[in-house]
Amino acid sequence: MKIYDITFPLSSLTPVYEGDPAVEVEVAHSIAKGDAANVTALCCGAHTATHVDAPNHFLEGTRKVDELDLEKLIGRARVVRIAEDVEAIAPEHLGDLAGVERILFKTRNSAFWNEPEKGFRKDFTYISPDAARVLADAGLKLVGIDYLSVEKFGSADFATHVTLLEKEIVIVEGLDLREIAAGDYELICLPLKIVSETGDGAPARAILREV
Repeated sequence: MKIYDITFPLSSLTPVYEGDPAVEVEVAHSIAKGDAANVTALCCGAHTATHVDAPNHFLEGTRKVDELDLEKLIGRARVVRIAEDVEAIAPEHLGDLAGVERILFKTRNSAFWNEPEKGFRKDFTYISPDAARVLADAGLKLVGIDYLSVEKFGSADFATHVTLLEKEIVIVEGLDLREIAAGDYELICLPLKIVSETGDGAPARAILREV
């Protein structure tokens, strides 16, 4: 059974969404410098690289990331390939959702991960509010995409996020789907159990297994 790691790594080169904290990965203690052990200091925002959005990201007073139902984060998932010329995923791009509980979109965004040193891209493919409503009405448990937001850059109302999160659909952003073909897999995606005042999200390790 082949396992695919679909997590984009955390490093000083990791692009971050405009306005989010930069990633800092530094050596705190080093054996080479005479310390007893190697220890890394890590600083980043909760929505860095591959990460999970909890409902409280946009809906104050709702479920936080440490309260998420783990059952939603583990199970059968469908990877849908979106054509290169699509900038907004619309209802007609979703395909047959019958029996689908988790959906991951592989788009032109995946190629952006080949050049992380170029920084954050604003022209990423996103999920339109109309498509989000279809996904929400279909009763999905999880929706994922291969860049740092499901939302169009510059959105004023964040309708895609709100539509999904108000149904407690887990959002996974920043997936690395470069090596993944369209089809059905088993998804395992576990966010860090961060307890905070806002509980808006957390970085995650995500893998797919062939079924």
